[in-house]
Amino acid sequence: MADFSTSPSLDRVTSPNEPRPQVFVCQHRSCANNGSAETLQAFQRENLEAFDVLGCGCLGQCSSGPTVRVTSDETWYCRVKAADVPHIVDRHLKGGEPVEEKLNSRIHRMVWGMGNG
Repeated sequence: MADFSTSPSLDRVTSPNEPRPQVFVCQHRSCANNGSAETLQAFQRENLEAFDVLGCGCLGQCSSGPTVRVTSDETWYCRVKAADVPHIVDRHLKGGEPVEEKLNSRIHRMVWGMGNG
């Protein structure tokens, strides 16, 4: 019998009753004006097996778009351009470490030690 206990793909396995983690890319007006369609396409081109990649309506962060929300750990990224996507995918979605320079500081201020208030 095969031993799958050390398979790296088991890190993100979900049970049949559990929803897959999602990557939401805002497609509302201000994000769209800043290139969110290209950002969404860049995530879709990555063919992420462990995540559903979806365009969505307003995420309420209009001044810092395009906004990306990763549901597996409730990470929120801001000003995400298509060129940022491979780094976010490699480091965070595959590597488990959020990309600090793209984190939305309004949301992650206390968690990541950004800002004082």
